[in-house]
Amino acid sequence: MTDTRSRRLVSRPYLTYALQRVVQAAVVVLLAYCFTFLVISVLPGDPVSNTLRNPENNFTEDEIARIIGYYGLDQPIHVQLWESLTRFLRLDLGVSLRSNLPVSRAISEVIGSTVVLALSALVVAVVLAFGVAYGVRNLPTPLARPLRALPSLFLSVPNFVIGLLLINVFAFQLGLFFVTDSEGGTATFFAAVALGIPVSAQIAEVLIANLDHESRQEYASFATSRGLSRSRLFWRHLLKPSSLPVVTVIALTVGELLGGALITETIFGRTGIGSLVQRAVTTQDLPVLQAVVVLAAVTFVVVNLVVDLVYPLLDPRVDLRGATKRVRPVTEAVPA
Repeated sequence: MTDTRSRRLVSRPYLTYALQRVVQAAVVVLLAYCFTFLVISVLPGDPVSNTLRNPENNFTEDEIARIIGYYGLDQPIHVQLWESLTRFLRLDLGVSLRSNLPVSRAISEVIGSTVVLALSALVVAVVLAFGVAYGVRNLPTPLARPLRALPSLFLSVPNFVIGLLLINVFAFQLGLFFVTDSEGGTATFFAAVALGIPVSAQIAEVLIANLDHESRQEYASFATSRGLSRSRLFWRHLLKPSSLPVVTVIALTVGELLGGALITETIFGRTGIGSLVQRAVTTQDLPVLQAVVVLAAVTFVVVNLVVDLVYPLLDPRVDLRGATKRVRPVTEAVPA
């Protein structure tokens, strides 16, 4: 198996496929940046100048002139877009209109908390989804049937409702963590649970559907006829082929993890990207807001690019000769 993956990794079709995916990802990121810039630019009035001239912000005329010159606000829109795009390609995200500090510094101070929360939530979602799927396949029917309904229940409950319930029960009533210590390990765990439960629903639904699909195949029937137990059939034969489509679903949930993190951080009082966005919206700090939107787009594109590059190595059925289509067996297993 390792030799097959190595040969495919260095093959010409795979290199062509990888190059096309990288180029597509770069184009998507640039288009997302341009779209965000244009949306902000066509807003009524001049939000940047209005923010600078707000007496509460205490900018001097020299500072206002320097910032207007930096962003090219006295230039035509296409010149502003070109200068902004050039700065972005140099990894210069601009200057905050509120703090007059580099936007990259403002983001770097809070992004660690959001990354920890998102990764923890992803672990919770994957563990919970695989646990539900295992129970559906191995528990007796009276117990497995309610488990099949759990993903739909998880998906229908917003994460802020779950977060408020967790805070009420485990913080206020049981005292397992303190709301004032929102960055502590226990508080982070419950925040991750609140964020991970809705995400786990999508993973569990796809995994259960693919397990049902694989269990109807001839090799599963043959293994069962030889007296293989449900548990051994699950671990030795059904789990691996059923898990491949889950890789795609996990990549698609990155956007939900980022969006849900903004709400979860607010509910649990965490300092992260969510609090940064909240301040940027309140103070009309558009450079910060644009940088966060682009950062979310870059994260989503990069994760999906990694999945695009890894998936053909995991599943030999992916046809690389077209190099423009990804085969997603999940669509075969999930009913419409």
